[in-house]
Amino acid sequence: MLTSLCLQEVANGLRNPVAMIHADDGTHRFFVAEQLGYVWVYLANGSRIDRPFLNLTRAVLTSPWAGDERGFLCIALHPRFTTVRKAYVYYSVSVKKEERIRISEFTLSTHDDNQLDHSSERTILEVVEPASNHNGGQLLFGHDGYLYIFIGDGGRAGDPFGKFGNSQNKSTLLGKALRVDVEDNDDGAPYSIPSDNPFLRENEARAEIYAYGVRNMWRCSIDRGDPVTGRGRGRMFCGDVGQNKYEEVDLIVKGGNYGWRAKEGFSCYDRKLCQNSSLDDILPIFAYPHKVGKSVTGGYIYRGCQMPNLNGIYIFGDFMSGRLMSLKENVTTGQWQYNEICMGTDQTCRFPKLINSYYKYIISFAEDEAGELFFLATGAASATARAGVIYKIVDPSRLQTNMLY
Repeated sequence: MLTSLCLQEVANGLRNPVAMIHADDGTHRFFVAEQLGYVWVYLANGSRIDRPFLNLTRAVLTSPWAGDERGFLCIALHPRFTTVRKAYVYYSVSVKKEERIRISEFTLSTHDDNQLDHSSERTILEVVEPASNHNGGQLLFGHDGYLYIFIGDGGRAGDPFGKFGNSQNKSTLLGKALRVDVEDNDDGAPYSIPSDNPFLRENEARAEIYAYGVRNMWRCSIDRGDPVTGRGRGRMFCGDVGQNKYEEVDLIVKGGNYGWRAKEGFSCYDRKLCQNSSLDDILPIFAYPHKVGKSVTGGYIYRGCQMPNLNGIYIFGDFMSGRLMSLKENVTTGQWQYNEICMGTDQTCRFPKLINSYYKYIISFAEDEAGELFFLATGAASATARAGVIYKIVDPSRLQTNMLY
């Protein structure tokens, strides 16, 4: 079990904060997205700028219903944001009564570095959603400079679309991890296909697909790598929400088939498909049963400086059970050891501004420019409830050590 940890409340009063990213420009700003369609700028001193960085509330499709998975789901900044000045967003829309996922590009305002130019929206991709759930919702840029897009299987239960389901059908983008180039598009197209995408030359397969067989990946991250050796740099971790029995954490590799709907976790889900599945299917690095939690929220490998005992440990959580969890890799065997993260006692967390409790519904994780970890949670799983809080994870033993010197 990890050393007991404490928390520091960074912000509150948010409406289902679904994502938080940093500017990576030395300003130590945070951009925090609410499911309703607002993105807010928080400055290094903790204050929030009154005018939103982005306001898509008129376009975003969501509702006050508890558990509605639609809405504004993610934001990613171009890896050279300070010069390219572009941001990418992932949200639900309704077009002529048809529900869709929309990926759009926005350009930073010419007169305000804390606001996007709302008139600059350029649609990169739209995907029709057969149902209101399993919308996916992750955007990130890999170390290769390409944009990765994680899309759910289309919803309902058990991926009931067609003979094999959407996730195993490479002619659809549903149930996939996509990789596109949003820069090399001289022909006017919204994106181009990287020349080494794995299914580029496979008949009937969508060229955008990087990996497939995923159900509803919720929160993915890129490992910065060990600060000394660089080991692990560029690895991509994702939490994939399960169906009836298991939640899983995956390492994403090019061309990988992650098994859904043949498999759920390490077990068979559709027995007929499972019996005919390939031995090359990628198994999770970890899966846990629904007695532990029923909706995984993917996290980060810790690579910061303030908690060196956690270096290389993957921190993640579960939306339904509220558990904070960790995985530590055995570099010899490649196996990952699970531990639940416990909050410190009142005595352990006695330092100023530290707390040892949090709202149950863990929506997302984040890291700052230095690699310190945060998570976003709410006390009421509704897009309109102002019950969302941002917490920073703190190791109190480091504070105790510092007080001794």
